[in-house]
Amino acid sequence: MRELSATGGPLAGRIAEVARVLGTDEVRVAASTAHLGLAARVWSVALGVAVTTGRLPDLDGARFALPPQGPFDLWLPAAPGAEATPAALHGLVMGRHLHPLADAVRILTPLAAGLLAGNAASALVGAARQLATADAAALARAVLAFPDLALTGTATPPGRPLAFRRASCCLYYRTPSGGLCGDCVFTRSPKSRR
Repeated sequence: MRELSATGGPLAGRIAEVARVLGTDEVRVAASTAHLGLAARVWSVALGVAVTTGRLPDLDGARFALPPQGPFDLWLPAAPGAEATPAALHGLVMGRHLHPLADAVRILTPLAAGLLAGNAASALVGAARQLATADAAALARAVLAFPDLALTGTATPPGRPLAFRRASCCLYYRTPSGGLCGDCVFTRSPKSRR
């Protein structure tokens, strides 16, 4: 997995492919969308394993395929790792994988750190909502409380279905077919300079 964030790794090619698919010439828009998609895949695997087994997945030993076209495939070693506490899950996903990925994206194109943190938070909530369990929602809420994610948006309080409103925009509205995401900070699309 660390190859994904390495200098000279496949990230630049993935961003270029996302730009082609989206029909945008704005590299930062494609970079944000690519980052959000990769964060979503990592969170869905990590949170899914954590909720179903109570253990952390071995993301450090994971292998991935990032073809020029098509989905980001991720394979995990069979043996789960340590207990899936909120702190351990946050450290694994954010500390070891998504922070380095955000740094790699920002080397390729200027994007606000808060936007990329918002992407990570949005991906976490999206994964929890897909799992649709009380345990997934509780774990997601606990991870969202860590300082690097706490200011990225607002989650519904415990006892209500998990929903999230971002404090930043992922820039998808700037694509030719774009609109607002369900958790967007905007309530209507700002004027684009496309």
